[in-house]
Amino acid sequence: MQNLTISLITVVYNAQNTINTCIDSVLRQKFNNIQYIIIDGASTDDTLKIIESYKDKIQILISEPDNGIYDAMNKGIQLASGDVIGTLNADDYLADENVLVEVAMAFASHQFDILYGDLDFIEPNGKIVRKWRSGTYKNGMFNRGWMPPHPTFYCKRELFEILGSYKLDYGSAADYELMLRFIHFHKKKVFYLNRVIIKMIIGGVSNKSLSNRVKALGYDLKAMRNNAILFPVISLILKPMRKIMQFF
Repeated sequence: MQNLTISLITVVYNAQNTINTCIDSVLRQKFNNIQYIIIDGASTDDTLKIIESYKDKIQILISEPDNGIYDAMNKGIQLASGDVIGTLNADDYLADENVLVEVAMAFASHQFDILYGDLDFIEPNGKIVRKWRSGTYKNGMFNRGWMPPHPTFYCKRELFEILGSYKLDYGSAADYELMLRFIHFHKKKVFYLNRVIIKMIIGGVSNKSLSNRVKALGYDLKAMRNNAILFPVISLILKPMRKIMQFF
C-alpha cells in the first residue's frame, strides 16, 4: 500500500456553499498518497477564490469553461497519474478520515480492477434521508436494474486507457454507462467495500425536473441497449424501483 497512489478528481461549478466541506474531507484523510485534482468550470461565484485558499494542498487546479460534468471529469482523468482514480463531487464529502486508507488497503491486498461501496443521502444539516447499500456484485445484476453509487466508484487508471472514459452523448447517464461498460460488458473484477464511503447532499442534475428525468430515462435505455443488457425495458423499470428500498 505504501507505493499506491490515488488520484481524486473534484469537478465543480458555482459551489461556494459546499466546496469547503468537500476539500476539507480530502485533507483530513489519513492516507497521504493522494493526487488531488480540481477541475473548475469557470465558476462565477466565490468558488474559485475558496479553492485557491487551499492551493498549496491541491496538486492540480484548472479553471476554464467545459462541456459539463463528464467533460470536466475526462479532463481530470487525462491529468491523473495515480494507480487508482476516484471522483468526489463538489456537493459530496468523504464519510470519515479513514475512507481512502481502506480503499488503498483493498486495492493493495486484493486482485480486482474496480471498487465501490455505500452512500448516504443527507440534508444540508447532516440528517440522513436515504441509505444506498450496494451489496456484493454478482454477474448479471445490471440486468435486474442494479448499479453501484457512482461517487463510490474507484478503478485502476489503466482501465480508462483501455476501455475509454465518460461518453458525453449519454448525457446524465454517462456515469451509469461507464460503470455498465466496465463491469457488465467487459466483466472487470469488482470488489465491494462494505462501508459508507460518501455523504451526498440531496439534489441531482437528473432529478431537478420531470423533463430532465424523462431525458435521463432515455439515456439509461440507450446505455443498456449498447452494453448488452438482456431486456433493457425491464431493466429500465427495475432500476428506479431499487431506490425505494433505500428509504427503509
